[in-house]
Amino acid sequence: MRYRLVIFDWDGTLMDSESRIVACMQGAARDIGWDELHVDAVRDIIGLGLPEAIARLCPGISAERAQWLRECYATRFVAADQIPMPFFPGVESGMARLRADPETRLAVATGKSRRGLDRVFSANGSGGWFHASRTADETRSKPHPLMLEELLAELDVGVDDAVMIGDTEYDLEMAQALNMDRVGMTYGVHATERLMARDPVFCADRFSALIDWLHA
Repeated sequence: MRYRLVIFDWDGTLMDSESRIVACMQGAARDIGWDELHVDAVRDIIGLGLPEAIARLCPGISAERAQWLRECYATRFVAADQIPMPFFPGVESGMARLRADPETRLAVATGKSRRGLDRVFSANGSGGWFHASRTADETRSKPHPLMLEELLAELDVGVDDAVMIGDTEYDLEMAQALNMDRVGMTYGVHATERLMARDPVFCADRFSALIDWLHA
């Protein structure tokens, strides 16, 4: 293995949750009477913490209305189980391959809330895959690197022995701030050009290619 610690983003990297996030955010905006949110605008903020995402999506929104939007989004997301959120092809087998190496540590750094991440962990049993995780509501949101710093400290791994895997420039930007190696997943929400601007050590168009590269 190239690294002792492999850190994954969640939405758009491991799980294909884009459609559900977009539909629920658009619906929540309608609930509070906000202007219609364009699909591309919502796609752009996937990966950020919810307060940061709302501030970017709805410039000038009041604190009270932003809180209302957060509550409407959370309610809609929990209720939207009819919109599937499968793992991307190769994720389950690829993670099993990584977990087979007793020297490798796996972690999650996500814009989800702790409640949201724990809910998905419980729903599909994936929580046991990881040695640690950080969510945006318990530390700083991406692209600030604090969640990566906390994971390195918790797992006692140096930055040179870790890599961040993500599908957005926010993932790669926070790793770049620490001079941590970073890999862009091009099947996610941000265009390859945006990922390449963050100088990744590798880009993968499918999860199996990432796993092969990590083991090369």
